[in-house]
Amino acid sequence: MGTIRILFFLTIFCLGCGSAHAEKRVALVIGNSAYKSVPRLTNPANDANLIGGMLKRAGFDAVDVKQDMSAADMRKALREFGGKTRDADVAVVYYAGHGIEVDGTNYLVPTDAMLETDTDVYDEAFPLDRILVAIEPAKQLRLVILDACRDNPFAKTMKLTVASRAIGRGLAKVEPTSPNTMVAFAAKAGSTASDGDSRNSPFAAALADHLPKPGLDLRKAFGFVRDDVLKNTGYKQEPYVYGSLGGDDVALVAAKPSAAGPQASPDDVVRRNYELALQLGTREGWN
Repeated sequence: MGTIRILFFLTIFCLGCGSAHAEKRVALVIGNSAYKSVPRLTNPANDANLIGGMLKRAGFDAVDVKQDMSAADMRKALREFGGKTRDADVAVVYYAGHGIEVDGTNYLVPTDAMLETDTDVYDEAFPLDRILVAIEPAKQLRLVILDACRDNPFAKTMKLTVASRAIGRGLAKVEPTSPNTMVAFAAKAGSTASDGDSRNSPFAAALADHLPKPGLDLRKAFGFVRDDVLKNTGYKQEPYVYGSLGGDDVALVAAKPSAAGPQASPDDVVRRNYELALQLGTREGWN
């Protein structure tokens, strides 16, 4: 009899553990505003706080919000975040600040970058591929959001070491090679994004509005983001998403439980059976 009771308790305990399991979601949010070699950007710091707060309220397990990061700071943050993604199901990186495209490769620009020549990007900036490597271990979803398509002053003053080297306007399109990976641009390849006239950029404001909607598939959420940004910029800025997901809906925030009525959980069923067996007090009841 004692052995059977122990088995019932273990069953209840294991079911409780299973029902409490949830996917692990982690995020790194960077806002670079205080550049040392070019004029300060107003919105990235505000946008990073907005998106970081949204992800925290969405129940992410870890949200690291970083402001005005030097090259050394960004290198350390990416290394540490890569460690967190190894046992994560969902990994998100949001970056607001300057970005630059050189010969078809996109780079994120730390606040201490000088970028006096085109080759300085290799030493002073971070290629987008470095971000993709940091999130690659995540098991279910890898998402990079770049609010970095601004008109970049570095490109205007940068000296070319090779006349044929191309420095693009905005960012270049990307094709992620890892499955279940999406890269979202504030403006499609070859175009620039607006900071807007308010505290937050039109892109960041739309992200904060649509991404945390429970159960909303990311592809549809980014479609709503696109519609809002187009409308709020007079159809001058069109966000764009690269990469692909599978056929199932993928939401950043899980759908809320159905309100169709009270549903009995497996824990409740086992507990009722256990209490009934106690009342009967017979071998047949325990069986």
